[in-house]
Amino acid sequence: MFRSNRSFISRLHLDWPLLIGIILLSALGILILYSAKPEMDVIQKQGLRLMLACGIMLFIAQIPPRFFSSIAPWLYGIALMMLISVLVMGHVSKGGQRWLDLWFVRFQPAELMKLAVPLMIAKYFNDHSLPPKVSMLLIPLVLILVPTLLIAKQPDLGTALLILSSGLLVIFFSGLSWKILFSLASLVTLCLPTLWFFMRDYQRQRILVLLDPERDPLGSGYQIIQSKIAIGSGGLYGKGWLNGTQSNLEFLPERTTDFIFAVFSEEFGLVGCLVLLLLYLYIIIRGIYISVQAQNTFGRLLAGSLMMTLFVYVFVNIGMVTGILPVVGIPLPLVSYGGTSLVTLMASFGILMSIHTHRTLLAK
Repeated sequence: MFRSNRSFISRLHLDWPLLIGIILLSALGILILYSAKPEMDVIQKQGLRLMLACGIMLFIAQIPPRFFSSIAPWLYGIALMMLISVLVMGHVSKGGQRWLDLWFVRFQPAELMKLAVPLMIAKYFNDHSLPPKVSMLLIPLVLILVPTLLIAKQPDLGTALLILSSGLLVIFFSGLSWKILFSLASLVTLCLPTLWFFMRDYQRQRILVLLDPERDPLGSGYQIIQSKIAIGSGGLYGKGWLNGTQSNLEFLPERTTDFIFAVFSEEFGLVGCLVLLLLYLYIIIRGIYISVQAQNTFGRLLAGSLMMTLFVYVFVNIGMVTGILPVVGIPLPLVSYGGTSLVTLMASFGILMSIHTHRTLLAK
């Protein structure tokens, strides 16, 4: 009986240490989401989205990693065509043309690129000898920059940043020499000031507000100022669940999405924030362990990129909420309210579990 149960569990292809971290973080997300907006309708919608995302994760975990390698070019090509379609006939909402409306469903193709780019770059390096030479970097850089620029044009700088990071992280993990890395980093640093001339007015305003939020306290600087007030008022232990004044009195904008960390900080304080960060750290470390244990180059590069992209996710969100980075519209993973990004994130966890559990089967 015990052996049959154990065999059934192993056939699920789930990495239980990773799954436990995901469940704990998701439960904490539901808890703080209710505090940010105490409406059961919101919780039910997020719960249904979470169940759907978990089902997708479970399904993807059953698929062998070699399948992901084989479909990478097709997935990348489809996602790229969708991005081009968005620029031509995309649905406009909240000042951005980011959605494709297929009558029965509306979604952001940019989310698909979060998986397609690291899959494609990992496959490219898997098919070539490593460490890569400088001449090998042209094709992967083009594969990364084309979707990044298309998404930035929507405009969606947050998602563009994540996709750029996911591709560059694959290049980093491919074993590129430090000399080349330093040269590329220096080149990027020198080119950064020129980006100012390609930014839109509201994007420049975000940079200026980062440097001085008080320049427009009732306008573009309002959400950063209110966020800092919420975080600072939490103190060491916080005001307690459901007792956050900044969220309850609706001083804090986007309190269920991009700025939910400020709600969490006000109610649970520094101690609660440390617990939240430790949960993220646990998941990231587990993902890096899966990357190290992968049996081929494709699995190692893909798993490493997906986990470090999660780190970028968390770092950028908390950075913009605390006022050390510009506001770019990146939600807090597994905590913020939303559906599309949640499904993409859980799909990436499914890929990680597939890489690890199928490795175990091959080792037997």
